Amino acid sequence: MRSWRLACLEATQVWGSTLAAMVSPPAVLFLEGGLGAGKTAMARAFIHACGHAGPVRSPTYTLVEPYDTAAGRILHMDLYRLAEGEELEYLGIRDYFEIPAVWLVEWPERAWSYLPAPDLRIQMELEPDACHRADVSACSALGEEILHRLIASLEGWGATGE
Repeated sequence: MRSWRLACLEATQVWGSTLAAMVSPPAVLFLEGGLGAGKTAMARAFIHACGHAGPVRSPTYTLVEPYDTAAGRILHMDLYRLAEGEELEYLGIRDYFEIPAVWLVEWPERAWSYLPAPDLRIQMELEPDACHRADVSACSALGEEILHRLIASLEGWGATGE
């Protein structure tokens, strides 16, 4: 695991953009943490860095927002309002498995058994001084590769951990 202290919203956006440069489809990133932890801000920066020029809407009500970008398809999911994971079946979640994409999944704990296994788990937290912190754990060989590239790219940029 590696941690980064993100001093402000702009730092969270830069971090998300840098991560985007390390990831290409197919990949699954779980974005975990409480309300206001920076998950959506990071996801927006990630999607814009992949080449999407338009607005990035929070998928809180739609649950899934697909983006076709220069870097490939991105599926931004926000499962906060999901009552139970089975609701993803009604959305046709299995159809999404057929298309190579980067999955950015907020609140994955609401539907663990209906989602593909993550390559990275990113735990976002709001620190008492209004900074964000991102704790990143690799969960697959691809996740290890992405994390190593991210560490090298952000060397000396507020990283802690091993």
